[in-house]
Amino acid sequence: MKFHCGEAEARARAGRVRALGLDVDGVLSDGRLYFSSAGEEMKAFHAHDGHGLKMLLEAGIEVFIITSRASPILERRCKDLGIRHLYQGARDKLAAFEDFLAREGLAGGQCCFVGDDLIDLPVLLAAGLACSVANGHEDVRGRCHLVASLPGGHGAVREISDFLLRGQGLYPQLPSS
Repeated sequence: MKFHCGEAEARARAGRVRALGLDVDGVLSDGRLYFSSAGEEMKAFHAHDGHGLKMLLEAGIEVFIITSRASPILERRCKDLGIRHLYQGARDKLAAFEDFLAREGLAGGQCCFVGDDLIDLPVLLAAGLACSVANGHEDVRGRCHLVASLPGGHGAVREISDFLLRGQGLYPQLPSS
């Protein structure tokens, strides 16, 4: 991970996080859009990211998704993972973020958000911990508190999930050898 605000500051911010928000294309997926000859959209998600999100939910950290696209595949992925808060077709991501905060009774400072492109900046700037992926747009990466060492769709969300869990002392105990 690369810390733009300093590691101690990033860890302090992580300690206040009660919810993790995510963009999809370029964060949960590698950003490429696949379409079948019938016009059906396809996406690939990394299993490590999914397990990290399940661990967050089990630890009591809420997960929400805000994406400007709409996809039945994403609805299924959220259902499989137990993610209850899905904002699809959100052209104004900040408005969706504010709706989530109001519904959950949270402040922006209690949220971590992971984005990769300019449309995500308003939410990133309002979040207490702003994160990007290694292959995020340079103007986004430079405005975030931390940047994952992995690219979107290749375990970056797991890296950030683990950072949050460890920062709050909630990482699962590993069996000793």
